[in-house]
Amino acid sequence: MEKKEWYLEYEIHMNRPGLLGDIASLLGMLSINIVTINGVDHSRRGMLLLCKSHEQIERLQSILATMEDITVTKLREPKLRDRLAVRHGRYIQRDADDKKTFRFVRDELGLLVDFMAELFKQEGHKLIGIRGMPRVGKTESIVAASVCANKRWLFVSSTLIKQTIRSQLIEDEYSENNVFIIDGIVSTRRSNERHWQLIRELMRLPATKVIEHPDIFVRHTEYKLDDFDYIIELRHDADEEITYDLVDQSSFFGNDGFSNIDF
Repeated sequence: MEKKEWYLEYEIHMNRPGLLGDIASLLGMLSINIVTINGVDHSRRGMLLLCKSHEQIERLQSILATMEDITVTKLREPKLRDRLAVRHGRYIQRDADDKKTFRFVRDELGLLVDFMAELFKQEGHKLIGIRGMPRVGKTESIVAASVCANKRWLFVSSTLIKQTIRSQLIEDEYSENNVFIIDGIVSTRRSNERHWQLIRELMRLPATKVIEHPDIFVRHTEYKLDDFDYIIELRHDADEEITYDLVDQSSFFGNDGFSNIDF
């Protein structure tokens, strides 16, 4: 029988010596393998487990329920957030009201890149929006995640080096294995109809599209925020407000004196 992965997370009430050893011994007696283990909060520990049958997990759950030093908070098939929590030692922050919105600060760029890379690896159409003020690391994180996911990235519109506005792609660029990067501000304020025709073509392509400044993008197009599968917010610090008051100022576009690229 093929082994199956599970995610175990428990809260520690009394971190006595030997507690982890007791739990590891219990897993060993039940023939459950520990794949990865890490602290995921100040008082919580997460484990990725591997076992052959659901009965092993049921027995584990019943025994752990009798232990006074811990309380099991999660015992389930691992989700993406669980895997990243064990890998990085902390959970990705998710909006309490909008479950598809995930929040990061600049100090968590490694976690953000890993999260996006896992999304990019998934096949089929995926529309991802990323909010953030200028020079917070949005575009750089998208490119780094593309590299981690072994995907080719293409700028449809961007201000990373020069202001890029593309109106056509060559044949091999219409690949489902590419990540298409669109700057919502550049596309809505500096583009032409040929550029929008290209964007509509890409929206129908079963590939990953990442749109920076999605709020500006939907404000001037037929698309809606409901069309997005994920919304990512990146801030310099947790208290920073993401605002578009500077949209009409050249600094928001990263104007550094370079000329536009339009092709």
